Amino acid sequence: MWMILGQNQSWVSEFILLGFSSDPTTNSILFIVFLLVYLCSVMGNGLIIMLICLDTQLHTPMYFFLCILALLDMGYVTTTMPQMLVHLLAHSQTISFAGCWLQMFVFGALATTECILFVVMAYDRYVAICHPLHYTVILNWGLCIWLVSGSWICGFLSSLLHTFFTMSLPYCGPNQVNHYFCEGPSVRSLACMDTHIIEMVDLVLSVFVVLTPVSLIVTSYVHIAKAILKIKSTQGRCKAFSTCASHLTVVTFFYGPATYIYMRPNSSYSPEQDKQISLFYNVFTALLNPVVYSLRNKDIKRAFLKMTGHSKVDS
Repeated sequence: MWMILGQNQSWVSEFILLGFSSDPTTNSILFIVFLLVYLCSVMGNGLIIMLICLDTQLHTPMYFFLCILALLDMGYVTTTMPQMLVHLLAHSQTISFAGCWLQMFVFGALATTECILFVVMAYDRYVAICHPLHYTVILNWGLCIWLVSGSWICGFLSSLLHTFFTMSLPYCGPNQVNHYFCEGPSVRSLACMDTHIIEMVDLVLSVFVVLTPVSLIVTSYVHIAKAILKIKSTQGRCKAFSTCASHLTVVTFFYGPATYIYMRPNSSYSPEQDKQISLFYNVFTALLNPVVYSLRNKDIKRAFLKMTGHSKVDS
C-alpha cells in the first residue's frame, strides 16, 4: 500500500543524524568522552575474550557464553560509535539510505542475539546451582554450541523483519533523524504514512525478543533463589548468589532501557529522552559488562594475573 502511495512522492536518498548537539565546543567534549568510552569497551571486552581463549581453565560453558557476550558487545558498540565519533567532528552528518538500513539491521541483530544469550546464561546458572552434579552432562559442548547458534539465528531473523518493515515505509519528506544512529523508532517517526500497523508488527517482535526472554530469566532465578535458600551454610549461600549477581546486574541495565524504547507506541516518542536512554543499552552496557565480570570474578582475575606473569590471586 505504501509503495503505491510513494509513486508520486520524492524519496529520500539519505538521512541526517542530528546527534546530541550542534555546538562545536560541546561536540568536541563529547568526542573525547565517547572516544574514551568506546576504547575502554573494546579493550575490556577484547581482554575478556583473549583471557577465556588462552586460559584452558576457563574453557567451561559459563565462560564460553561470557566470551560470546563480550564479542556481541564489541560488535554492536562498533556498529554505532565510530560513525557517531566522526559526526561529532565532521560538518556533514549524513548517512545513505542503504547505510542506515545496514546499521539498523546489524545493530538490531547483535542486540537481539544478546537478549536471547542472556536467557542462555541464566539457564547456565540454573543448571550450575540447581543441578551441580549433572552440570557437565546437561550443558555439554554440543548443547552449548546449539544454544549459541540458535541465539544468533533468531537475532538475525528478528532484526531482518524489523528492519524490512521499517525501511519499506515511504520516506518522502523530512530526513533529519533526531538520534546519533539509525534506530528503528527514530527513523520510523519520519515516515509519511500512518505507521500503526508497523508498530503492531514491531510490538509482536518486541514481545518475542524482550518480554519472553525476561520471563524466562525471571523463572530461572525463581528456581535459583529456592535452591540457594536450601543451602544451610551462609558462606555457601553467598558464594552461590555471587555467581548470579554479575549476570543480574548487566541484565537489568540492558533490558530496562531497551524495554522502554521498543515497547511503547510512536505517540510517546521523545527524541531527546530516547537518545539518552539508548546510551545505556548501546554504550554503557558494553562498558559495564567487562568491569562487572572482571571485578566480581576470581577466575578472570587469576587468568589476568597469570597472563601478566603473576601466579597468585588475592583472596
